[in-house]
Amino acid sequence: MTIRRAMPDFRTKDMEQNRDFYGKLGFEEVMNQGWIMTLASPSEPTAQVSFMTHDQSAPVVPDISVEVEDVDAVHAALRDSGAEIVHPLQDEEWGVRRFFVRDPDGRVVNVLTHRR
Repeated sequence: MTIRRAMPDFRTKDMEQNRDFYGKLGFEEVMNQGWIMTLASPSEPTAQVSFMTHDQSAPVVPDISVEVEDVDAVHAALRDSGAEIVHPLQDEEWGVRRFFVRDPDGRVVNVLTHRR
């Protein structure tokens, strides 16, 4: 299975403050939907961090997002292993197919593929 990128997701109450702080580290805003904002390195665009006030369609804010080549195959493998699926596999209106799964230490992982 191919991983395209992995990035931490941080819950925040103040997007602008985080954009300003991480901007001083060299990150630039590449996406902002109001409830989620992603910052990336201009020289290495897969080096990213996201900030979320809440999740638009899921019951929790994930701890990390992992973009994979085939989200359906990853979902099947994790489901078949008995992992706890926190948010079902579904297509989201903002162009991703994703699900949330809980890791062995209780962290929530957002596993996604961008629909093309």
